[in-house]
Amino acid sequence: MVNFGNDWDKELAGEFDKEYYQKLRSFLIEEYKTQRIFPDMYDIFNAMKLTSYENVRCVIIGQDPYHGAGQAHGLSFSVRKGIAPPPSLVNIFKEIRDDIGIDNLGKHGELIKWAENGVLLLNSVLTVRANSPRSHRNMGWEIFTTEVIKHLNEREKPIVFMLWGGDAKVKKKFITNPQHLILTSAHPSPLSAYNGFFGCRHFSQANKFLEEHGMGSIDWSID
Repeated sequence: MVNFGNDWDKELAGEFDKEYYQKLRSFLIEEYKTQRIFPDMYDIFNAMKLTSYENVRCVIIGQDPYHGAGQAHGLSFSVRKGIAPPPSLVNIFKEIRDDIGIDNLGKHGELIKWAENGVLLLNSVLTVRANSPRSHRNMGWEIFTTEVIKHLNEREKPIVFMLWGGDAKVKKKFITNPQHLILTSAHPSPLSAYNGFFGCRHFSQANKFLEEHGMGSIDWSID
């Protein structure tokens, strides 16, 4: 049984007993036995362990975890200290610098501080085979993460949802509560960042919205 150690345990009670998740669990057991899978099995749910349901102020939805050694640790776009920030994260840092003047470039890529400050860093798919992007798609994770979004949608306190790229935008139809703010753009990948991610100003928009609703701005630094 998965234990988050916070109010997600109540919100998602029963989810792990559903047929789709039991099939996903059986698949993952075999994958972790026979393949190299990222992140470590104990890191899969770090996003929700670090950011409780009640504390979520912003959601950043990624695709699937980084598939290189030592990169993924359960938070979308984040890598552990000592691992070079991947290109998509570098582009996120560039947009933050240009948007609100905080310069995270040249430091590290660990976003735990954001998670602890109410930013749910959630991938659409939570596991991946080494060096094989999207290898765990359509195995059940998308159902699970959609349930997470549905629960957040029902919350009374407003949330900012940042949906970057096609995989994230799929979740938009489940965010129907008008008090939430949905921000969409191209993905920060080097392949698409110049098609609308750069200049999107999502970070200043998010902080303005949160301040207007009495929830306080997010400190987007990583120090």
